[in-house]
Amino acid sequence: LFTLVCFCLFINMQGFAQANSKPDLDLNFARRTYTTTSIEGKGAIKIDGLINDEAWNAVEWTSDYTEFQPDNNTPPSQQTKMKIVYDDSNLYVAFRCYEPDPQNIVQRMGRRDDFPGDWVELNIDSYNDDRTAFSFTISASGVKGDEFVSNNSNFDSSWNPIWFLKTNIDEEGWTAEVKIPLSQLRFSNKKEQIWGIQSTRRYFNNEERSTWQPVPPNPAGWVSEFGELHGLKDLKPQKQLEIQPYTVGKYSSYERQAGNPFKDGRDGDLTAGLDAKIGVTNDLTLDLTFNPDFGQVDADPGAVALDGFEIFFEERRPFFVENKSVFDYRFADSQDNLFFSRRIGRSPQGSVNRDNIAYVDQPQNTTILGAAKFSGKTKNGWTLGILESVTGKEYANVILNNDETDEVLVEPLTNYFVGRVQKDFNDRNSYIGGIFTGVHRNLENSFSNLHTQAYSGGLDFKHNWKDRKYYLEGNTVLSHVKGSREAITSTQNSIVHLFNRVDADHVEVDTERTSLTGTGGKLEIGKSSGGNYLYNFGAKWISPELELNDIGFLRQADEIRQYAEVRRLFNKPTGWYRRAFLGVEQFSTYDFEGNYNRIQYELKAFANYKNNWWSEFGAAHKPRIFINSFLRGGPRWRFNEENYVYLFSGTDSRKAFSFKAGHVNSVAKQDNFEYRLFRTTFTYQPFNSLNMSLDVQYSENPNKTQYVTQKSFNDQNRYILGDIDQKMLSTTFRLNYSINPNLTIQYYGQPFIFKADYSSLNYVNDPVAKDLDKRVTWYNDDQINFDGNTFQIDEDLNGTVDYTISNPDFSVVQFRSNLVARWEYIPGSEIFLVWSQGINGYGNGADDFNTIIDHQLLKQKPQNTFLIKATYRFML
Repeated sequence: LFTLVCFCLFINMQGFAQANSKPDLDLNFARRTYTTTSIEGKGAIKIDGLINDEAWNAVEWTSDYTEFQPDNNTPPSQQTKMKIVYDDSNLYVAFRCYEPDPQNIVQRMGRRDDFPGDWVELNIDSYNDDRTAFSFTISASGVKGDEFVSNNSNFDSSWNPIWFLKTNIDEEGWTAEVKIPLSQLRFSNKKEQIWGIQSTRRYFNNEERSTWQPVPPNPAGWVSEFGELHGLKDLKPQKQLEIQPYTVGKYSSYERQAGNPFKDGRDGDLTAGLDAKIGVTNDLTLDLTFNPDFGQVDADPGAVALDGFEIFFEERRPFFVENKSVFDYRFADSQDNLFFSRRIGRSPQGSVNRDNIAYVDQPQNTTILGAAKFSGKTKNGWTLGILESVTGKEYANVILNNDETDEVLVEPLTNYFVGRVQKDFNDRNSYIGGIFTGVHRNLENSFSNLHTQAYSGGLDFKHNWKDRKYYLEGNTVLSHVKGSREAITSTQNSIVHLFNRVDADHVEVDTERTSLTGTGGKLEIGKSSGGNYLYNFGAKWISPELELNDIGFLRQADEIRQYAEVRRLFNKPTGWYRRAFLGVEQFSTYDFEGNYNRIQYELKAFANYKNNWWSEFGAAHKPRIFINSFLRGGPRWRFNEENYVYLFSGTDSRKAFSFKAGHVNSVAKQDNFEYRLFRTTFTYQPFNSLNMSLDVQYSENPNKTQYVTQKSFNDQNRYILGDIDQKMLSTTFRLNYSINPNLTIQYYGQPFIFKADYSSLNYVNDPVAKDLDKRVTWYNDDQINFDGNTFQIDEDLNGTVDYTISNPDFSVVQFRSNLVARWEYIPGSEIFLVWSQGINGYGNGADDFNTIIDHQLLKQKPQNTFLIKATYRFML
C-alpha cells in the first residue's frame, strides 16, 4: 500500500507547476552533421584561446545547442558555438561559450579529470561504431579532463592522452582552443571518413547541460546518440610510440623494535622502472611496464568484516586502471568478475611457521617483474585485449633463535594471463564476446594450499532493438582449478564454497580430488530507454564448484538468484523539482539443493529540487533470510525478519559551502540485530584553487547472535554465538590545492576505529527456528565463568569445564594519510613528492572510543614514508 501511495504521488508531479517550464522545441532528435576541412598549407594555429588565427576562417561555426538537463529539448540559458579543423598531425577545436556577464563565469581549479566550474566537452567516436569514444573536457580555468568511453556509456577517466588547450575570458563570455594529436586517437585508413561527435556544455550558474546533438532525456546510451563529423579526407593513421622511464627515491621511518635487526627504525630504497606505449597498428596498442611503482596511490579505506568473507577494494594502480573496461567481465554480482587485477602483486600467501624463529621480515606485496597489455578496437568492430604479467618469488628473511639467518619462500613465481574479445554486428546494435584467464604457479613443497593452475572462460552477448529501447543480454562462465589434494580440499572447505556444511546433501568434501570445475552466468531482458518507464528482469547462477579467486573475484558460490526492477522517471522539471524517479525492486535466492534462502522487496526514490538540493529515500522488507555460510560449515542459519529504511539529503554542491547527511536504520524482529548508520559530509571551497571536504561516518550494529567459534561437546559440534556491541567511527578529510592546472597539492587523511564488545554468549539449538529463543540457548551464570581472558563453560553443570572460549572482544584503529604534490612540468611528464603516514593499533573492544583513541592512536608512533618520483614521457 505504501509503495502504491508513493507511486501515485510521483505520477501527479508531472502536472504540478508546469507554468514555470520553458517551451519545448520541436521533438526532433535527428542526427546532425558538421563538415570540417583540412588547413594544411593555410597557416598555423597558435593555441592561446583567442581564436584569431586565419586558419579558423576555413570553416563556419556550428551552434544551436539544445538543453539536455534539467529541461530536456528546450533552448539553453546561454548558447555555445564550435569549430573543428585538422591538418596532417592534429585535430583543432574552438569553442565560444556565451555569457553576457563574464563575472558569472566560474573558474574553479582542480586536478586533471576534476571537471570544476564551467566547462565544455568534445566526444569523438572516431570509428563511428556507436559504442566507443574519446572524451576531452575543457574547464574555463584551463583544467583538462579526458576519458575513454566504452560499451556506449562507460566513462573511464584513467585514460591520459597528450593534448593541449588554452582558455580566455572576454566581454562575450569565454573561449577555448584545443589541439589533439591524431596519434592519440584511433581511426581507420579510409580515404574519406565519418566520425561520430558530440559536444556538451555545463553552464555552472544554472547547473545546466546543453548538447550540440539533441539527446532525449533517458537515452539508451551516450555514444549511440552522437551526431556526425564529415569532411575528413586523407587522414593518415599514426602509430603511437611513447616511452616513460621513472626513478623513485623512498625513505621510511617507524618505531624501532629493540633487538630486531629488521625493525631498526628506518629504511631507504632507490628504484627505477619503465612504462611504454607502442602502437602496433593505429587500432591496437601495446602497453608495457617493468618494475612498476605505485607509491603515489592512495591507501585503501579502513574496513573490518566479521562474516569471514574477503573485503573488496577497488583497483587504484594506474597501469591496471587504464583501459580496464576492455578486460571487465562482471557476470553475476557487481563485484564478481573473472578478472580482478589486484590479484597481481597481492600480499604473499605463504607465511613462516617454525618454532625456532626469532625475527621475521616478510614483504608486504609481491614484486611485479613485468606486465604487458595489448588492447584496442579495429575498424571491423573487434575489441581485443590481452594482458600478461609475471610476479617473482618472494622470500621472508628470518633470524633463528641461534642467530642464524635463512630465507623462507612465501610466494611462488606466478604467471597471469587474460584474453578478451568482443565483436559488434547487426549495425552495431548487438555484440558477442568471450574471455579466457589463466594462472600458472611454479609451486614448491611449502605451498600445498595453492592451486598449480587455474583457468576460467566465458561468453557474453547483448542485443538491442527498437532504437536500443529494449535489450537482451547474458553471459556464461566456466572455471577449472587444479592442485594437490590438500589444495583442492582447502578450496572445498573455504567460506566461498563450504562443501563441509553438515546439512548439505548436494555437496561434500572429497579429499581425493585434485581439480574443481564450476559454472555461472546470467540472463536479463529489459527496457533501457524511451518513455517514462524502465524495467529489467533476470536470473543469475553460481554453481558450488565455481572458483575464480586466483585471478578473479568471487564472494560466494552456490547461489541462484531471480531479480526484477521497475523505474518511473520524471524528467520534465516542475515548479519544485528538476528531475526525480521512483523505483521498485525485488529479488529472491536459492542454493543448488533447492533451499529457498531469501526474498527482499525494496522501494527507492530520488528528487533533485528546483534549488538544486536533493533527497534520496529507500525502504526494504526482508521477510525471509537464510544464510548458508553464517556458521562457517555448520547448518543453514535463519535470521529474523528485517525491515530497513534510509534517507539522505544534500544542499547545492555548486555553492562554496555544501553538505549532505543521511541515516540508515535496519531492525530485525525480536531485536535479533539492528544497524544504525549516521553520515555527514561537508565541502568547502573558500576560493577557486582550494577545496576541502570532511566525511564523518558512525555506525552501530548490535547483534544477539554474532558468530564466535565452534567447539565440541558430547561428540557434537557446538556453534557458539554472542551478543555483540559493534561500533565504527570513520573520518575522512581531503584537501585539494591547485596552484595551476599542472601543479597541485592533495592531502588525504582517514582515522578509522572499530570496536566489538561481546556479552551474553549463547549456542545454536535449532538454526532454522523462526523464534529466536528456540534458535539459540543462552548460557546461565552457573554455566559460564570469565577470568578476564577466557570464558570457561560447564554446560552440563557437573563441576568440570567442558570447553573454553577466548575472549572475543577486540578493537582496531587505523590511520592512513597521503600528502601528494604533483607537477606536470611538460605534458605527460610528472614529478611527485609524497608523504604517507600510517598507524595500526589493536586493543580491547570493551574500551570506550576515548580510551581507544588515546592508547591505540595518539600514543602510537606512526610509520612515515617519504617518496620522490620523477617521470619523463618520450613521444617518438
